[in-house]
Amino acid sequence: MSNWRHDPRVAAGILLAGRLLLAALFLHEGATKIGSYAGALAYAKAYGVPAALLPLAVAVELGGGLLIALGIFTRTAALALAGFCMTTAFVFHTKFAEINQLIHFEKNMAIAGGLLVLAASGPGRWTVTRW
Repeated sequence: MSNWRHDPRVAAGILLAGRLLLAALFLHEGATKIGSYAGALAYAKAYGVPAALLPLAVAVELGGGLLIALGIFTRTAALALAGFCMTTAFVFHTKFAEINQLIHFEKNMAIAGGLLVLAASGPGRWTVTRW
């Protein structure tokens, strides 16, 4: 019996699952911002973020999420989304005395870490470009 940890098909499947899980988060959040644009805009303004940046945020989330899901320009998209996660953590979630803010900060940083791992490893074998 072969060791599953050294089976390239297992690694490819794990990378695909990780990519899809990460992508789903950004696709959902981007779509949610479009669906309740006024609410997202009010939230951003409350933290001093200019309204003009909201369309950029939506484009980064949707575009980056789609690229990662498909395995196209994965390393670049992962780096962009890692930067996005770290930026949003430091802009929106720095009131560490509030446990919810601390948890959101930590989640954003952990997601950024996963994206950095993806940027280093690449998309794996199962991508649209390899079909």
